[in-house]
Amino acid sequence: MTCLEPQCEDNGRYSTMEVARMLGIHRNTLNNHTNAGHIRCGRHKYNLHRFYMGREIKRFWRAHLLS
Repeated sequence: MTCLEPQCEDNGRYSTMEVARMLGIHRNTLNNHTNAGHIRCGRHKYNLHRFYMGREIKRFWRAHLLS
C-alpha cells in the first residue's frame, strides 16, 4: 500500500480500479478487504457495480497506515 494519502474528494465516488490505483494495491486485494469488512462500498442502482466514497478510502488508508 502506498505511503502517500490518496488524493480524492470526500464525497466523490470511485470505481474499484481507481481505488486500487490510488492505494497501490491489486483490485483483487481491494475486493478481499471489502469482503472482510475493512472497507465499505456502495452499489450503483442500475448496474450493481461497486463504488467507494472518498472519505471511506481515506479512513481505510489511515487505519492501515497505523496498523
